[in-house]
Amino acid sequence: MSTRTTTPPDTQTQHVDLAITGMTCASCSARIERKLNKLDGVEASVNLATEKASVTFPSALSVTDIVATVEKTGYGATPIEQHRGGSGPVMTHDVVTGDSLRRRMVVASALAALVAVIHMVPPIEEALGMTGMWLQLLLTLPVYLWAAWPFHRAAAVNARHLASTMDTLVSVGTTAAMGWSVVALFTGFSHDVYFEVVAVVTAFLLIGRYIESRAKAQGRSALRSLLELGAKDVAVLRHDAPSGAWREVRVPVEDLEVGTRFVVRPGEKIATDGRVVDGTSTVDTSMVTGESMPVEVGPGDTVTGATVNGHGRLVVEATRVGRETTLARMTELVEQAQTGKAPVQRLADRISAVFVPAVLVVALVTLLLWLLTGHSFAEALAPAVAVLIIACPCALGLATPTALLTGTGRGAQLGILIKGPQILESTRRVDTVVLDKTGTLTTGRPVLTEVVTAGALPEDAALKAAASVESGSEHPVARAIVEGAAARGVEPSPITDFTNLPGQGARAAIKGVPVTVGKANLFDEVPQVLRDALDAGTGTTVLVGWEGIARAAITVADTPRPSSAAAVARLRELGLTPYLLTGDNAHTARAVARKVGIEEANVDAGVLPQDKYAHVRALQQRGRVVAMVGDGVNDAAALAQADLGMAMGSGTDVAAESADIVLMRSDVDAVADAIGLSRQTLRIIKQNLVWAFGYNTLAIPLAAFGLLTPMIAGGAMALSSVLVVLNSLRLKAYARR
Repeated sequence: MSTRTTTPPDTQTQHVDLAITGMTCASCSARIERKLNKLDGVEASVNLATEKASVTFPSALSVTDIVATVEKTGYGATPIEQHRGGSGPVMTHDVVTGDSLRRRMVVASALAALVAVIHMVPPIEEALGMTGMWLQLLLTLPVYLWAAWPFHRAAAVNARHLASTMDTLVSVGTTAAMGWSVVALFTGFSHDVYFEVVAVVTAFLLIGRYIESRAKAQGRSALRSLLELGAKDVAVLRHDAPSGAWREVRVPVEDLEVGTRFVVRPGEKIATDGRVVDGTSTVDTSMVTGESMPVEVGPGDTVTGATVNGHGRLVVEATRVGRETTLARMTELVEQAQTGKAPVQRLADRISAVFVPAVLVVALVTLLLWLLTGHSFAEALAPAVAVLIIACPCALGLATPTALLTGTGRGAQLGILIKGPQILESTRRVDTVVLDKTGTLTTGRPVLTEVVTAGALPEDAALKAAASVESGSEHPVARAIVEGAAARGVEPSPITDFTNLPGQGARAAIKGVPVTVGKANLFDEVPQVLRDALDAGTGTTVLVGWEGIARAAITVADTPRPSSAAAVARLRELGLTPYLLTGDNAHTARAVARKVGIEEANVDAGVLPQDKYAHVRALQQRGRVVAMVGDGVNDAAALAQADLGMAMGSGTDVAAESADIVLMRSDVDAVADAIGLSRQTLRIIKQNLVWAFGYNTLAIPLAAFGLLTPMIAGGAMALSSVLVVLNSLRLKAYARR
C-alpha cells in the first residue's frame, strides 16, 4: 500500500498547459494523469482528444519537474507557448504525427493488399505454393517492423513502467501471429501461417488511426479558427511633432497598448477591443457573437477585436489588448472546457485503466482453454489474437473528449462559451430558467411606443413640442422621444430658455411659448384621458403641455426583442419553465411577459438587485433546478447561486466570472441555443459510451469463441473508433433555430 506524505498547502500556485505526445488510448491519458496527481499539490487533467494536459502545481515545483514526470511515464511533453497577443497556443505536434502516420498507413495498406491476395485467392496460392509463403514473409516484414513500429515502441515503453495500453494488445497480438508464422515457415511443422493477419490488422489499425486523427483535427477546427481570427497588424495614429499632423504607422498587433488610437478601413478586421472616437460604420460581429446582422457603430460605441468593419472608416481607441481582449478570453474559456473532463469521462478513464490488463488475462485464458479442449496451437492462437485486437479500448477513450471537443468548438462559433465539461450535466437537470428583463428579454434601450392627446391636438404636433423641449436633454427618456419623433419624420423646433428640472422633467420656450415636459405634478390640470395613460403603466409616460394644462401623454418603453417570444417558446420546448425577474414596476413587467409568452404568475417585479440571489434560492427550495441569466454586477451572486449561471457577454466581467456559460449574444435565443447545444453534446457522449461499452462487451466473447477472425477483429476495432469520432462530428452541424 502506497502512502503520500502531506505538506502544508502552498498558497502560491502556477499553471501550465502541456502538449502530450505518444498517447494512443484512454489508458495512456489516465496513467499520465495518475502520475501527475501523485505529486504533492498537483492537480492535472489529461485529455486524449486534444492531446493536452492542464496542470496546476505549487511554486515548490517547476515546469521542468512536471515535464520530467510525464517523460518518466513514457510520453513526451512540451509546454504550449502562448502568443504575447493572447491569441492562443501554438500547436504543431499533431501535424508532424499526421505526416508520419499517413506514410506508414499507405505503405502498410499496399503491402497488406498484396499479402491478402497471395493468401486468400486460391488459384494464386496454389500456383505459388511454398514460394507464396516466403513472399508473404518478405512483404509482411516491413509492415511488422516499420509500419507497426509505433505500436511496438509504445508497448515496450509501457512495459518498462510495468503498464499496458492499447498498443500492448496490438503489439502482443501481431507479435504472437508473426512469431508463430516465422517458426512454422522455417521449421515446416505447420502450414498454418498468419502473415496476412499481421499485415492486414496493422493496415486496418493505421487506417483507422489516420481517419481518427483527421476527424479529431476537424473537431479542433473551430478553436483553430478562433485563434486565427485576430488581425495581424494595425494602422496606429502617431503624432508628428515637427509638423503637428497625425500620421498612420503600420505595426504588429502585439505592439498595441491601451489608449492607442488606430484606423480601421472598410473591410478590415478591428485589431483589438476598443471605443470608436471618430467615424460611423457597420460592424460584422458574426465571428465572435454568431449574430449574422451587422451592428451600427459611431463615436462612443464599443467594438470587439476580430470583428470586421463594414463601409465606413473608423478611428478606434484601444481599451483592451493582448490576453485581456474578448477574443483571447473566448479562446481561453474554450481551451479550458476542452481540456477538462466531464463526470462520465472519469468513469471511462477508470475502466480503461484496468481494462487492458484484464484483456491480456482473457486472451491467455482463451489460448489455454482452446489448447485444453484438444485444439492445436495454431487453432488456439487465432481466437487469442482476435481477443487482443478486438478489445482495444480506443472507442471508450474517445467517446467523451471528441464530443466535448466538437461541441464546445461549435458553441464558440455560435457565440456560446461553455466554461467546463461538468456544465453539460447541469443543463440536463435544469427545469427552470430565470430571465432578467432589461437587456435580456428587451433591447435595453427605451423607444417611443405611444402618443395620447387630449382634445383635438394632433399627435404629430404634441410629439413635435415634446421633441423640441427634450432635444436639450441627455436623459434616456428624452433621447427616446427625440429619436422616435425623427423616425416618424417629425423635426423639432428651435427652443430658447431651456431649463432642466431634475427628477421632474424639462421646460423650454418654443416661439416664445413656455412648454413643459415631465411628471403630472408640473401641471395644474391633467385631463382624465391622460391620467388613464399614466395609470396604464406600460412604460415610462411623461406629459407635455403649456399654460399649466397637460395636452398629451407620451410613453417610452424598453420593448421586447423581436426574437424574445420565439426564444421563450423554444425554452418551453426544452422542458424549461421561464420566470421573469426585474426591478421594474409590475405593470411594465406583466406587459413584457404577455408579449413574450411568460405567465403572469411567474413574474417577480420590483426586485432589488440584492434580492435576486434570494429569489433564485427560493425557487431552489421549492425543488426547482434553476438556470439564471444575467448581465450586471448585481446578478453575480444570483448567477453563482443558480444551478446553471448564464451571463450575457455584453455584461460585466464580474457577471461573466460568476457564470457557467457566457453568451456573446444579448438575446434569449442564445439561452435556448446554449441549453440545446449542451444537451445535444451530452446525448452524443452517452451514445458514444453506449456504443463503446457495448462493442467491447459483445465483441470479446465472440472473439474468444472463435467467431471472429483476427482480420475481422482488426477492422471492427478500427471502425469502432472512427464511428465514435464521426458521431461526435455531427455536432459541427448543430444549427440555430
